[in-house]
Amino acid sequence: MSFVDKLLGKALRSSQAEEEKIGVWAGIPILGLDGLSSSAYGPEAALTLLVPLGAAGLVWIGPITLVILVLLLLLYLSYRQTIGAYPQGGGSYTVAKENLGTGAGLLAGAALMIDYILNVAVGISAGVAALVSAVPSLHRHTLLLCLAILAVISLVNLRGMREPGLAFGVPTYLFIASLGLVLIAGVVEALLHGGHPRPLVPPPPLGPPIQAASLWLLMRSFASGCTAMTGVEAVSNGVKYFQQPTVPNARRTLTAIVAILGLLLGAIAYLARAYHLGAMDQEKPGYQSVLSQLVAAVVGRGVIYYVTLASILAVLALSANTSFADFPRLCRVVAEDGFLPRSFGTVGRRLVYSNGIVVLAVLSGVLLILFRGITDRLIPLFAVGAFSAFTLSQAGMVMHWRRVGGPHAKVAMAINGLGAVATGVALAVILVAKFAEGAWMTVVLVPVILALFAGVKRHYRRVLRQIACLRPLDFSGLEPPIVVVPVETWNMLSAKALRFGLRISNDVRAVHVGVSEAKRQALQEQWDLDVEQPARREGRQAPRLIVLPSPYRRYFLPLIDFVRQLEKDNPASEIAVIIPELVERHWYETFLHNHRAEVLKARLLLEDIDRVALVNIPWYLR
Repeated sequence: MSFVDKLLGKALRSSQAEEEKIGVWAGIPILGLDGLSSSAYGPEAALTLLVPLGAAGLVWIGPITLVILVLLLLLYLSYRQTIGAYPQGGGSYTVAKENLGTGAGLLAGAALMIDYILNVAVGISAGVAALVSAVPSLHRHTLLLCLAILAVISLVNLRGMREPGLAFGVPTYLFIASLGLVLIAGVVEALLHGGHPRPLVPPPPLGPPIQAASLWLLMRSFASGCTAMTGVEAVSNGVKYFQQPTVPNARRTLTAIVAILGLLLGAIAYLARAYHLGAMDQEKPGYQSVLSQLVAAVVGRGVIYYVTLASILAVLALSANTSFADFPRLCRVVAEDGFLPRSFGTVGRRLVYSNGIVVLAVLSGVLLILFRGITDRLIPLFAVGAFSAFTLSQAGMVMHWRRVGGPHAKVAMAINGLGAVATGVALAVILVAKFAEGAWMTVVLVPVILALFAGVKRHYRRVLRQIACLRPLDFSGLEPPIVVVPVETWNMLSAKALRFGLRISNDVRAVHVGVSEAKRQALQEQWDLDVEQPARREGRQAPRLIVLPSPYRRYFLPLIDFVRQLEKDNPASEIAVIIPELVERHWYETFLHNHRAEVLKARLLLEDIDRVALVNIPWYLR
């Protein structure tokens, strides 16, 4: 088994695609980690904006969370309908493009791509934040830990669709069980003590209020808390991943994800107020995440604390997997429409879109490095892309029901219409509240990506116009070409290339660049002995040996000039340049050779000579 097989797994046949599909239990960790893990950083992001209010800020976390839960319910009902209407995958790009036009689809696609990239960075950075909360000595290694986790997740996803479900299933269900039990225990304790439980480990005291509550502050807190909903679309975008029956399985998965997320968000908001938990500055030593404070307050810092924090860390870090499932698929759909390089549509050795996975990993890594793995710096950029896609998708579904009709079309239109209005209002709030804090970057990036889409589409249209053949095959002017064979010394490579040249033409010219006088003399003597004399004995015309002077020891320029002049002097002839090439058997042998053949081929291709064909003749080392 090769190293690549050990690292990525054996290549899968196309016929095994059905075996790679998933059920509900695997769908929750693969497509739900983004949504579930956002319960760890969504409430904290909202509480961070309420810090200036001191203890009074906790009064507002309940109403803010309630509005978020109502919006989450609307999104659930809307995307449940989208799954039924688009069983092949109803992502925002597809829905908006088919119902609102290509421009709206591309806008949704660009926004969603930004969201997926940010989701990877935010999820991993939040996971590492949970880790350094439990092990403060690791605080100075935050960025390194982020990049290491990114590498592991990328590798697991390159191994295929089922691998993440198997690898991430245990930490996902451990997270649900451990955090769920802690929250249940905390709620019961709070109810038994009239809403004022006694924490086993008291959280850091909240600072004094430095400003009064204002509509602007509450809007900003709501905008940050909306990051808890960014993963809701994932299931509708990946319906094709599910086993038969695909639509019921996708709907059950979406229902489970949203129900669990809603319960977690509600319980965290209630306990944050009951235990007087506030957000802390992640960049300062001694940082404790809100969930770390909550778990310690409810169960202390024993085994349960560390098991729960470990599961939170795992799920936060692995929440990036949702993007790794959906980003490559989105790129593939956009590429099929000609707005991204076609390589994004190539299925890899493990039946996943490997190019999309690699690009996502690189872009997310760059983002983590730029923001040094700090969640609070990334959050302001986060929800704009997701809610732009939500709004366009729901508006597209309204047009879909209007066009399709049916007995339940009016009800469906009302649900999707309400979802479009609600997410549109939330998007406006997020843009206004977070614009100065970094959301402007997303607003700028979307037009940049749209310009990229347009540039790629123009390129493919230009290529199509140039290579389209609207006439029958031309059988005239099929005389043999003039053959040029670069020869450095007389050896088996030269002999093999010359034999091939003689098979296709009688006009074969061996060209030697005279960098070394000794080599030139040796080649000419050998040429008479091993080429010209055997040709005379066989009654054939021997290839001509042409020596090009090179006083400045240049190798490629004299050859290129020779080919150009040959084309100019023979306007009716095609020219075939046969390049003998040594092929090494082992990777380490590549460092022992000069690779002139590859460079010459690249230089000739860049010369834009229409009537020149390049032919590689390999010689394999034994």
